[in-house]
Amino acid sequence: MNEELRRMLLERVAARAGIPEERVDPDLPFEAYGFTSRDAVALSGDLQDLLDRDLSPTVLWEHPTPRRLLAHLTAGGAPAPDAAPGAPDAGDVALVGLGCRLPGGVASADALWALLRDGGDVVTSVPDGRWDPYRQASPGHAAAVDRANRHGAYLADEVVDAFDADFFGISPAEAAEMDPQQRILLEVAWEALEHAGLPADRLAGTRTGVYVGACGDDHGRATLDDLPSITARTATGAAMSVIANRLSYALDLRGPSMTVDTACSSSLVALHLARRALLAGECDTALVGGVNLLLSPAVTLNFGESGVLSPGGRCKPFAAAADGYVRGEGCLVTVVRRLEDALRDGDRVLAVVRSTGTNQDGRSNGLMAPNPAAQEALVREVWAAAGLDPADAGYVEAHGTGTPLGDPIEASALGAALGRARPAGSRLPVGSVKSNLGHLEGAAGIAGLAKAALALHHGLIPATLHHAAPNPRIPLDDLGLTVVDRPTPWPRGDRPRAAGVSSFGFGGTNAHAVLLEAPPDRR
Repeated sequence: MNEELRRMLLERVAARAGIPEERVDPDLPFEAYGFTSRDAVALSGDLQDLLDRDLSPTVLWEHPTPRRLLAHLTAGGAPAPDAAPGAPDAGDVALVGLGCRLPGGVASADALWALLRDGGDVVTSVPDGRWDPYRQASPGHAAAVDRANRHGAYLADEVVDAFDADFFGISPAEAAEMDPQQRILLEVAWEALEHAGLPADRLAGTRTGVYVGACGDDHGRATLDDLPSITARTATGAAMSVIANRLSYALDLRGPSMTVDTACSSSLVALHLARRALLAGECDTALVGGVNLLLSPAVTLNFGESGVLSPGGRCKPFAAAADGYVRGEGCLVTVVRRLEDALRDGDRVLAVVRSTGTNQDGRSNGLMAPNPAAQEALVREVWAAAGLDPADAGYVEAHGTGTPLGDPIEASALGAALGRARPAGSRLPVGSVKSNLGHLEGAAGIAGLAKAALALHHGLIPATLHHAAPNPRIPLDDLGLTVVDRPTPWPRGDRPRAAGVSSFGFGGTNAHAVLLEAPPDRR
């Protein structure tokens, strides 16, 4: 059987790549030989028939080379060894403020909670005129813009364009050349500080850090390509680094200041870095946020060509109808302090961040292919660092993009790390805010964090929308998972309620955080 299995694998790989069998390198990923998601699922089905045993449709992602897959199958299905990076350090920091600017007129923590609680969906069409400059460039550009004209979660153009430059002491000429992501971040950060009850002028000159997740540079690419229009202010208006640095400058904040780009995990990685800095004493307060604006059709066109965007125009996480995601715009900023400092000063605590961590997929089945073993290892380590039993998890806000195979891969990792450890009859609730807001890319992690924190604060897990039936590739019963498809009360128990938040970048950088409910108000 082993030889028959080896021959079958080599034959399928050679046929897919159009090369002789002797040229197949068993240590190259299947993706290098041209395997698509559909090919991988078909091969897993053929292997299942040959071996007469159940195989996960994600088995080629779990064992992404012919040699590793063959070793797994001939070992009787034993799991591949997990990666073993060092466990993240534990230590509590408090989330004490939240500001946001999101589609649908959502401009405060209360408005965001109302949207989530009521099952709101802010996905719309592209605002009229948003991409007209590209459409007018040439007939070829116009045709490309038409292909990129997809549903998404868009801010109104007046929200993107409006900015009170005088309030921040910025000249109109400089404001006109600033990336709108810089402008919206300034406003939302100020509102987050107000929500936290921390006047911005009190932080001037202090060791307050700024950590911002962002990965879209539509403004910078457009302005730097327009050579005749470049001025002395163009570089600072276009640079990604200045997204965070401008905020530190405007408020005279002296702590670490950085824009983090790990694609879709950027803002949750930013939280990890901020938490580490707080615990190390590098800063005493941190503004942690994410921002994403879709100012050009280029990336939408690229993602549409790669097949990851939903033809139906909705993100349907973990659902049978999942067919991709929709892109989203917005900005969220949280104010984070060491828990002991927040309690000492009488801050209102929305949630406690107990532990965070990041890792990398390494050489998976392609640069953009997720690695379930890496995801599982990270979740295990962050929960272990939190000092919690996996059975203590009350909810996980998943990455949950609504892609047909991305969701099963994430579910298998969550089930292995947390779901199967639960008592019989108890399933781990999971969901994704992308069903409400679309995929905010660089700001996606902080959006998931905000949802989990608000759920802990209000004692209610909002519904994940568009989930009429579960994805048949996800064995929820076996994994010990359930998708929260209706608002679900989350009462207090003998132990603090705990939630996980996951965010994964398409280049392989994974992030996870464990949140606890706030301690009782002792004031």
